[in-house]
Amino acid sequence: MNQRIDYSKASPEGYKVFGGVYGYVQNSGLPKALIDLVYLRVSQINGCAYCIDMHSRDLLKSGLSVEKLVLVPVWREAGELFTTRERVALDWAETVTLVAQTGIPDADYQSAAAEFSDKELADLTYGIGLMNAYNRFGVAFRLKPAAAV
Repeated sequence: MNQRIDYSKASPEGYKVFGGVYGYVQNSGLPKALIDLVYLRVSQINGCAYCIDMHSRDLLKSGLSVEKLVLVPVWREAGELFTTRERVALDWAETVTLVAQTGIPDADYQSAAAEFSDKELADLTYGIGLMNAYNRFGVAFRLKPAAAV
């Protein structure tokens, strides 16, 4: 199927607001590589080819190894390849993204709250929520990944 509407042109003010949240998260103090890992994992769960492609490229450009990149979907089985902070962030990203299934258990919250400050956890969750929204735009409007253009 061809790409559907260009939502950024159809509603530029809405697009601008989302961009503002994206900019905030990028400048929140959380490491960019951590944010990009979380964005990639959320996009994998949601099946957004455009976002998977974009965040994979961003991570590779930032120096993430291919070996680590390909193990993001199975990070739990990757041993110490992912830091504790990355594992907690990826776990939080999954439980928040799959909220209808997980209900975000207290144990998941407690684990995340033990690793991140209140501000960091709020900012990480803003990023997760934002990426879930962007994924829905990407899938709904059939954005094509750079590799497919």
